[in-house]
Amino acid sequence: MSLSWGSVAAVLGLAVPVVAALWEFVLAGRKRLGYRVQLDTTIRDSAASGPDTTVLQRMQWDGTSLRDPSVVLLRIENAGWSPVVAGDYVAPASDPVGIRIAFPGRRVVGMTVTERSPQVPPTFFVPGAEGFETTGREIRLPKVILNRRAHYKVLAVLDREEGFTEPEFPEAEVTAGVVGGVRGGNIKKTAYYPFASRQVRWLLASLILVSATQSAFTLAGSDEAAAPLDCAAGTLHLSGSTAFAPVLREAARQYERTCPDARIPLTATSFKGSVDGLDTLAAAGAGARLPDGRGLGDRLAFSDGPKSDGRPRLLPRPVALSLFTLVVHEDAGVEDLSLKQVRDIYAGHVTNWSQVKGNDVPIHLVSRNPGSGTRTTLERQVLGGRPLPAVTTPDCAGLDRGRPGRCEVGGTGTLLDTVASTPGALGHSEVGAAAAHDHVRQVRIDGYPATLEGADQGAYPYWQTEIAYTYGEPPADSVAAGFLRYLADEVGKDVIRSKGHRPCAELDKPLLCRPDGTPAGR
Repeated sequence: MSLSWGSVAAVLGLAVPVVAALWEFVLAGRKRLGYRVQLDTTIRDSAASGPDTTVLQRMQWDGTSLRDPSVVLLRIENAGWSPVVAGDYVAPASDPVGIRIAFPGRRVVGMTVTERSPQVPPTFFVPGAEGFETTGREIRLPKVILNRRAHYKVLAVLDREEGFTEPEFPEAEVTAGVVGGVRGGNIKKTAYYPFASRQVRWLLASLILVSATQSAFTLAGSDEAAAPLDCAAGTLHLSGSTAFAPVLREAARQYERTCPDARIPLTATSFKGSVDGLDTLAAAGAGARLPDGRGLGDRLAFSDGPKSDGRPRLLPRPVALSLFTLVVHEDAGVEDLSLKQVRDIYAGHVTNWSQVKGNDVPIHLVSRNPGSGTRTTLERQVLGGRPLPAVTTPDCAGLDRGRPGRCEVGGTGTLLDTVASTPGALGHSEVGAAAAHDHVRQVRIDGYPATLEGADQGAYPYWQTEIAYTYGEPPADSVAAGFLRYLADEVGKDVIRSKGHRPCAELDKPLLCRPDGTPAGR
């Protein structure tokens, strides 16, 4: 069995820190005697910090003023994992001294133990205790019993030796050792690490290094990795709903990036409406003269709502729940209409916004061309099945600004731009596109905004199921089948949500893909 370099790096990433930790803290580090110099300052330095400290310079010893006094505070500690007892110190059994501390260039004037852990017996430091003394040239400390993490502190007053002329004093020389201790058992200078000790930092560094190495091998081999299961080779042609076009354009871009052998060419005229997309798909299937049971693998059409009768070879696959909204020109002066008022406006009973408490502006209806799913949904679900009134002008630019009227446009973007530039205009749009337009206002229906929650509770009526249609059953390995699986996968669902729609897979009944509580026959 062969192992990849990435696997080897992963094994090393686990083994190296484990072995290092066992060696450092369990085997070699079980006994460790350490010291820390927490203070080493001359009295002249302290006196320079303020007038009240000059009293320190008048320190005397044996009736004589000190020449250049200094103060040192040392911390002696058990830095290992095992206790240190008297027999552990590297010294003859007859010698009571366990640690010797010398200060080159200075003599010891006096010392005392200022702090000790509760486990450290005080009898080691009483006057006259064996091994606790100073000779003038060094401090001698007894073989103190130190449990794990136990410590004590020694404060010493020193004076410059006659004949020593260096401006700075050398560091203290601490001599001691323990039997079986780490690195020969000699006492080591320790330090305080607010983040982690040096050993732990080395372990972390080794982990980072191994992780970076493994990532490098992974990235280096990524070009040879197998493509995702949703990927397929070939060219896919999309058509249909302008309301769902933003989702499809983004999903196509992401799919091409993920699947290098797939192409989804899109143009400005790829999406011209739901019915147009269904017509295009049906014509392509008929032209291919496929046998029964076999479908096109390179075409999909998307429709706002179900197809009409007479297209038996077009098979539906619900993709998302889409929300639509009414939009008005900014000067209409309305933000909320009752369902009855909306129906009266499209029936021609209300022709001026002042009749519904808006501004005194004639109402101009801007609608999508026949075949638009947004328009069909408006007629079926908002207007109660009533058709739109007759067109008064074939060109929206020709609307008489002083009289009510109606015109039609081809796409969602054109409709929104026309509503924004036509005083008194009322139109209909997919919610995501309307929200992104700065110069139109969305209109609530019966006080409810266009939200998925409103649709779920049956309060908001203007919604539709976005359906992907195939011509027959596409081959499982075709680019059409792969793209449909991609839309139902996590990345595809993220794209759908980002444009204001709800993926069918997130609903209680994804195959029906309609708001909760909606009758199945609707």
